[in-house]
Amino acid sequence: MENLSIDALLEALLFVADGPVSLDDLARALDVTPETLEEAVQRLIATGAQRGLRVAHVGRRLQMVTAPEAAPVIERFLGLANTGKLSAAALEALAIVAYRQPITRAQIEAIRGVNSDGVLRTLLARGLIAPVGRLEQAGRPVLYGTTFEFLQYFGIQSLDELPSLPELEDLAGEMKDLPQS
Repeated sequence: MENLSIDALLEALLFVADGPVSLDDLARALDVTPETLEEAVQRLIATGAQRGLRVAHVGRRLQMVTAPEAAPVIERFLGLANTGKLSAAALEALAIVAYRQPITRAQIEAIRGVNSDGVLRTLLARGLIAPVGRLEQAGRPVLYGTTFEFLQYFGIQSLDELPSLPELEDLAGEMKDLPQS
C-alpha cells in the first residue's frame, strides 16, 4: 500500500466494485478519514474529466463508469443494439422524479395529470429509477428516485449537474416568445 497513493487505491477499489460503493465502506477499506477520502474523490473526479473512465457520485455512493462520449464506440465493440429512445411521457415522468425525488407514483400522477403506471414500469425496467423507500402514511406508498443508470444515460456524474428549475422556466419563456410556424 505504500507504493500507491490514496487516489490510486480509491480508483482500484471503484474499478473492481460490482456496483455503487458507499463512502463509509471506502473510508474503512482505505483506513482514511472521511475528509481525506472526499479530497481523493474530488481529485479523481477532476482527473477523470479527460479520461475514458469517470466517477459517478450520488449522495454518499460512488461508482466507476465509462465516459458518455465513448458510448458509440463501446456499443459497437460489444455489439449492443440501440436500446431505443425514451418516449416524451417517460422523459416527462423521469424529469419529475429527478427533480422531486423521493416521490410517489400518486405525486407523479398529480403533477402529470395522467396515469403513470406504464411509464414508471418502463423507467423501472430500464433501471433509470428505483424504489428508495416508503412514505410514512396510510398504504405506505413506494418512493422513487433516480439511479446510477440515470446518470449514465444522460452522461452526467451527479444530480448537481442537472439544470436548475429557474433555467428551465426561462427557457420555456423564451420558447413562448418565438414565432409559431
